[in-house]
Amino acid sequence: QVYLRESGGGLVQAGGSLSLSCTASGRTFKSYSVSVGWFRQAAGKEREFVARINADGIRTYYADYVKGRFTLSRDNAASTVYLQMDSLIPEDPAVYYCNRVDPSSTRALADWGQGTQVIVSS
Repeated sequence: QVYLRESGGGLVQAGGSLSLSCTASGRTFKSYSVSVGWFRQAAGKEREFVARINADGIRTYYADYVKGRFTLSRDNAASTVYLQMDSLIPEDPAVYYCNRVDPSSTRALADWGQGTQVIVSS
């Protein structure tokens, strides 16, 4: 079983950048092929899909509202997936979660962790 934990959230000005990390424990990325998705949930709203990176680290998929601003990468040796968020806008603040996902969809496969909070100041 792979357990994922988010980190890296914080306060950033609109137009700024922030990098989130999703680190695996238990079975590592080297021993367990896993696609990882990022999701977010703003206050009073439902959780929504943000982006996915497949186990090969090459195939990625982004929601339209973050395409061109957010970039996924992964370091399988470190069992970590990174979400680089640039040009942050007032619609981006939320609790961000990572989860195992189906490699061909946006469906989360595991229980949710605590997430990491992103706050964007104007």
